[in-house]
This record gives sequence, C-alpha cells and structure tokens, in this order.
Amino acid sequence: MRPSPFASRRTALALAAAGTLLLAAGPVAAQGAWPTKPVRIVVPFAPGGTTDILARAVAPELSKAFGQQFIVDNRAGAGGNVGAEIVAKAPNDGYTLLMGTVGTHGINRALYPKLPYDPIKDFVPVTLVAAVPNVMEMNVDKARALNINNVADFMKYAKANPGKLNMASSGSGTSIHLAGELFKTMTGSFMTHIPYRGSGPALLDLVGGNADVMFDNLPSSMQQIKGGKLKALAVTSAQRSPALPDVPTVEEAGGPALKGYEASSWFGLLAPAGTSPEIVARIQQEVAKSLGTAAIKEKMLAQGAIPSGNTPTEFAKLIDSEHAKWAKVVKASGAKVD
Repeated sequence: MRPSPFASRRTALALAAAGTLLLAAGPVAAQGAWPTKPVRIVVPFAPGGTTDILARAVAPELSKAFGQQFIVDNRAGAGGNVGAEIVAKAPNDGYTLLMGTVGTHGINRALYPKLPYDPIKDFVPVTLVAAVPNVMEMNVDKARALNINNVADFMKYAKANPGKLNMASSGSGTSIHLAGELFKTMTGSFMTHIPYRGSGPALLDLVGGNADVMFDNLPSSMQQIKGGKLKALAVTSAQRSPALPDVPTVEEAGGPALKGYEASSWFGLLAPAGTSPEIVARIQQEVAKSLGTAAIKEKMLAQGAIPSGNTPTEFAKLIDSEHAKWAKVVKASGAKVD
C-alpha cells in the first residue's frame, strides 16, 4: 500500500519541527553540559609567586560558580614557557586553562629565538585577572651592611661594584627579570642575574641571604616586606602603590637617570585556541563577578594587585600592546636568555 501523501506530509513536518527544536536546543545543551569534570588551571611557575597566588584566589570562586573543581597545576620552567606549551597543546574543550603573564604573552616572543608555542595563534584570551607593580627590594641585612637605604644608595654601590650584587628573578624573560635589566640599562650598572623557577624559590633565597636584590611582583613579596625581612626601595610602576604608599616609584627615587622607568606586570586566564566562545564568555563573566566582590577586591588591593575581569577582546588588545612595549625593552637592554 502506498503511503498517504497527507501522512508523508505530516511526517516531513514533524521531522522538520524536531530538527528545528534540536537546532535551537543544541547550543544551550552544549553550553549547559560544560563542565562535567574538574578544570585545570596551569600556573607556569612554582608555588608561592604572584601567578600562583592569583590563580588560587580565583579557582575556588570558579569552583563554586560552576559546581566542579578548578584545580591549580604548577608547571614551572623556562620563564613560563613549559606551562604555556602544555596549555597550547591541550584539547580545546574548556578543561585546561592557563594563568598567563606578561612574560608568557608579552615578553617571551621578543626574548626567546624560538618559542614552543605561539602566544597569539595558540590561545584565546579569557580575561585579565589583575595588574600589579613590581617592587625593587633587598635582603634587609645586606642593605644594612652595605648602608643602602634608598635607590640612590643602591645605584652608587652597584656602579662602584659591578657584579658584586646578585639579582634574583622568577626566571629568564619574566617581568621580574626584565625590570632588573631595564634598571641596569638606564643606570649603567651591572648585577649578576640568578634565574629561579618562580618567585617562591627566589624569595626564599633573597630572605635567606643567598641573593641580594629582586624586582618581584608586589603581592608575593608583601608579607616579607610587612614582616621586616625585605627592604622595599621602590615600586616599578608609574605611580605609587596604594598598598605601600610610603614607598616611592623607581623614577621618583632614581632621579634623572631613571626618568620614564616603568615595568609593571599583569596576569590573566587564557584557553587553547578553538575553545568554545560560550565557555570563554561564561568563565570571563564569573571571574569578573568574583573580582567585583568586596572580599576578593579588598584582599587583592591589600596585596598590591589591581583586579580587572575585562572582556576577551580588551584582554587581547592588552596582549598586543604589551608585546610591542616589551620588544623595545628587550632590544634596548640587550637581555638574553641565560
């Protein structure tokens, strides 16, 4: 028996309606399905530094918002390149994120002859978490022994004793390293650079007296400065930090030789290229929401960090501008990977 044309028409209409419903529900279902398992935030430095501190500040907030654990995974090495490469090559399913830095996405393109990842093509910017000044600081006992009380004293000693001061950093090519290189270039001084696998290990040696000076990100050093174990000589930003209002900027304290000196840092979340825009948008919105709460905002400001939570487009523009800026600094300083 031949099927009724009316039945065929009804079947076709039913199938078309079902297809329409499936198409309409598809994006919603896909968006709602994520996350169904823990999400990893790769920190490309050792525990204890500012990158780690900020990742551990936002991870619990994201865990609460999405009902799945956001786990911090420290993968240090090569100035952040090891961790960045891991994320660049990870599946773009929303389950691996990077806490990127001005080093991994601004400086390293100019500093390293060949990177194992492309900071632009291999990533999707999610949001800037925070911007921070660096702080020029010394082991307090060393500063006392050398009678160094300010930046002018430091410049005088460093120029008269080239190579006698050890400059610790969180790794070659990081903003901490380049802040010191910029200082050396502008003052005509020389310090021996000692790269570590993150601010945490570098700070331990600085406090212990195995290193003399560091241009650390302020949040990771704040506790040691407040505790009197490190002497803050100056902040590297264009303006003083509200968290250390009595500490001058490098430009203020250094006189004509350091006019125009500025070397701040930033930290933000990125995902592998091709990650769903819906997932990226959801993460950005929740980070912005958490950074806007009084508790998180006040905590970050007290540590010297300025919270952001900007859009992916705004973050992408920042990354582009920072590469141009730091490429000039790398060229002028002659900085090389140790």
